[in-house]
Amino acid sequence: MNIIVGSNNPAKIAAVTDIFSQDKITGIQAPSQVSAQPFSDAETRLGAINRATYCLQEASGDIGVGLEGGVMYVNNGLYLCNWGALVTKNNNVFTASGARILLPSEIENELNEGVELGDVMDAYAKRQDVRKKEGAIGIFTNERISRKEMFVHVVKLLYGQWEYAGV
Repeated sequence: MNIIVGSNNPAKIAAVTDIFSQDKITGIQAPSQVSAQPFSDAETRLGAINRATYCLQEASGDIGVGLEGGVMYVNNGLYLCNWGALVTKNNNVFTASGARILLPSEIENELNEGVELGDVMDAYAKRQDVRKKEGAIGIFTNERISRKEMFVHVVKLLYGQWEYAGV
């Protein structure tokens, strides 16, 4: 099977490769068609669906996978969130969400000023390309969970739904 991932981000491609280990995996740059920094579950989920759908429109594949990171408010706290979407050639759409952790208030302030989380995390952690490596979740869990592992969980949820549906 040919799986198209709507990203060239190594953490996202590795997550899909771990779950679809017997298949051909190709990453392409796919637009989310949402804000550069999604600010809700709904917007983050839509970004994942848009990326997955784009994959099948623009590349020859059997399945498109979109993975999107975002943030969302719960009461007065800003949480990291992430969503995934798996779209088949027959337009079956499966979605799933994963881990959520509270972000420090100094992160929240910068995000509210329009800075993307990946850029904030590079400065905050004094590292480069956090979004392509451990991700914010890796920083704030003392690397107990990496961005790749977070998305592996989401891709497992997508795969299981797709497999159960038998489509």
